[in-house]
Amino acid sequence: MIRRTFATMSNNFGKRLDGRVCIVTASTDGIGFAIAKRLGLEGGKVIVSSRKQKNVDDAIQELKKEGVNEVIGTTCHVAISEDRKKLFNLAIEKYGKIDVLVSNAAVNPEVGCVTDTSEKAWDKIFDVNVKSAYLLAKEVKPYLQQNKGGSIVFVSSIGGYSPFDLLGAYSVSKTALFGLTKALAVELVHDNIRVNCIAPGVIETKFSSALYESESAKEETLSRIPMKRMGKADEIGSVCAFLCSDDASYMTGETIAAAGGMLSRL
Repeated sequence: MIRRTFATMSNNFGKRLDGRVCIVTASTDGIGFAIAKRLGLEGGKVIVSSRKQKNVDDAIQELKKEGVNEVIGTTCHVAISEDRKKLFNLAIEKYGKIDVLVSNAAVNPEVGCVTDTSEKAWDKIFDVNVKSAYLLAKEVKPYLQQNKGGSIVFVSSIGGYSPFDLLGAYSVSKTALFGLTKALAVELVHDNIRVNCIAPGVIETKFSSALYESESAKEETLSRIPMKRMGKADEIGSVCAFLCSDDASYMTGETIAAAGGMLSRL
């Protein structure tokens, strides 16, 4: 019943983001794609990105088929300064402003507990998942100030609250995003820039496949989810659209857990 209701409602979007220019990183697959789609269906002008041009081209084509009228994209490795500049420049050249930044890009090069993580993997995880998120927010700040305000959303993980054994270092990096959200929210509030965060639970994507690809892993994962099912990427897209819209105009510095009831407190 819940799934049918969601499917029915998902085709009846309003235009809460009409005309707003929305950048979403790592947005050609999984949660990022679902976020880009929802923002576009709500009237946003969407800029998607990926490290591979083919992924960008395929995503743009699919988004247009899904009914997103305004969408462009470019390659972007968020840990590379020139790529971040290229992403922002594309938005300005095409649309003249930036209203929304959704920082979704993340990596997890190794599966295992925290102390099993190599130093090389640890550095890469924090370089992309935390440092790049901070730099994206820092570098988009002047554009949002020029625009007299805007919204930044970080995509964290329920693992930031309740670490996954198989995603140890990744979970720690996602905890750091909660702190980044709080710190930036206080700093940017006077510029009318809201900063919020989403902590998705176990969502059925390729990225999280380690948590459900084997029967034993799936059984362990579902045992931690009160709703006894994994989430859909579109269910995160809807939360993000809310945070980017005026419906969340009195919210900043907050993290919304969309995780089927999993524990969501530090």
